[in-house]
Amino acid sequence: MVDTGTTIVFFTIVAGLTELLLAGMSPREVLVTRALTVPVMVLTGRPYGMWRDMWFRRVPARGLIARTALDIAAFLSFQVPVYAMILWVAGADVGEMAIALGSAVWLMVLLSRPFGLVLERVRRAFGLAPPGLAHAPDR
Repeated sequence: MVDTGTTIVFFTIVAGLTELLLAGMSPREVLVTRALTVPVMVLTGRPYGMWRDMWFRRVPARGLIARTALDIAAFLSFQVPVYAMILWVAGADVGEMAIALGSAVWLMVLLSRPFGLVLERVRRAFGLAPPGLAHAPDR
């Protein structure tokens, strides 16, 4: 529940602000879009948390750069296929998918480490930091 709740809160805030302030969507459009994404986040929140944990258990990552790179790799390897499937279900053709995925990758790279840090903090607050991930914050 912690991974799923953290996913919903983090991405609702970040994506909502992006849609409102950068994309220029109306508040109503943002609310509808965010409401439509909740089921996807409910289905993928915990599986992504487990996927990320697996990466951090298997790949030694000490220090800011290594942990950032690992968060980016884990996030992209999980979220790009999920987003591709969503685009396919929505009816995007191959060209549209390539453009949408190419642009989304940049945002995913930027958000992967901040989300990883938030996820770790929330887990710790609930006493749930998995073994091997409980560490001092990157400096």
